[in-house]
Amino acid sequence: MPTRSDDHTGTRIKEQRRLAGLTQRVMSDRIPYSYSWLTQVECGARPASVDFVAAVAQALRIDVTVLTGQPYVTQMQEDRLAQLIRPIRESLDLYDLGDDLQVTTRTAAELIAVAGELCAHVRATHLHAAAAALPDVITELTVLCWRSPTTEVWRALGSAYRTAHDIAMKLGYYDLSTIALDRLGWAAERAADPCLAAMRQYFRGLVYFREGEYSIGLRLVRSGHSLLDPGESSRAALTVAGQLHLGGSVLAARAGHENLAAEHIARAREYADRVGDASKVHWLNFSPVNVALHEMSVAMEMRQYDEALRQAKAIRLPASVATSRRAHYAIDRARVEMELGRGEQSLKALWAARRAAPEQTRYHPGARETIRGLVHLSRQAPEPLRNMAAWIGM
Repeated sequence: MPTRSDDHTGTRIKEQRRLAGLTQRVMSDRIPYSYSWLTQVECGARPASVDFVAAVAQALRIDVTVLTGQPYVTQMQEDRLAQLIRPIRESLDLYDLGDDLQVTTRTAAELIAVAGELCAHVRATHLHAAAAALPDVITELTVLCWRSPTTEVWRALGSAYRTAHDIAMKLGYYDLSTIALDRLGWAAERAADPCLAAMRQYFRGLVYFREGEYSIGLRLVRSGHSLLDPGESSRAALTVAGQLHLGGSVLAARAGHENLAAEHIARAREYADRVGDASKVHWLNFSPVNVALHEMSVAMEMRQYDEALRQAKAIRLPASVATSRRAHYAIDRARVEMELGRGEQSLKALWAARRAAPEQTRYHPGARETIRGLVHLSRQAPEPLRNMAAWIGM
């Protein structure tokens, strides 16, 4: 069985609480969790779920990464991912420097196609491949936008910025993801594309979902809807509108607004019924199946674990579902199974996530905390669990 390290989220919560001069009793009064829950998390007897961490971070007015220890640099160095972050950061900083005569670009058509391929790589969880190719694509598209600006090229640059955001989020570089979203807004404005602008508000809303500022996240969702023409019936506009409702559903659930969450799910289902499987429209994974997955997530975020498991068992994922979404479902199900005391089933779901998307699963804080929780619950951890714990560096 792996040695239990004191370097875990609960320990970091304790350290930050003490630095803020708060007792456990005072801290528990500031979050929607009991004193007993807090003490168990701090001593490592209970996993620090993503919603718990968000609540603590909000109460202490610090970033969640201070508590989660992200990015997980040791594992990233092992996977040769850490060295790919700086080139992405540098490429994002070229946006206002104008043309660069030393840069030779591919044709607009080639770069537009490559930008789409990078989105597909991320959906397939080929993070290393996407991260390695991305800086050159951003650099070339940036230069091309200064040399020969067209709506299509600006959209492609916006897509590349979105890929930078996706990679940064999955690897725990949240500061970088915010910069990428700022660049996405810059490109969307120049493309005069309301769908890109609305998508940016959706992604910004998820940033506040992570940070525990749910009211701001919900405002961003409403802002995203306001950017879309209510009379617009294109498949792209309907897809983005539906995805905004899915973002609103989990934000409302985390905020404890059950009726609002249900309303967002119902609206998203209406859009999904109209567009069908629109998973490749802006690579948002929007479809009737994704609505069902979010409905399960809503129940989980409301801590209605029996209902979440019932819904999880009813979901059948078609082959068309992106690997990233498939792994996310498995990670969510693992948490639900663990919360219900079903350790064997939880571990089975975690292994399914790892097989489908090893890079995504290894760097997902929810997966890591579920693994830690299973280790604590096991009197004698089975070999598959010991393997999983060692894999995340526990």
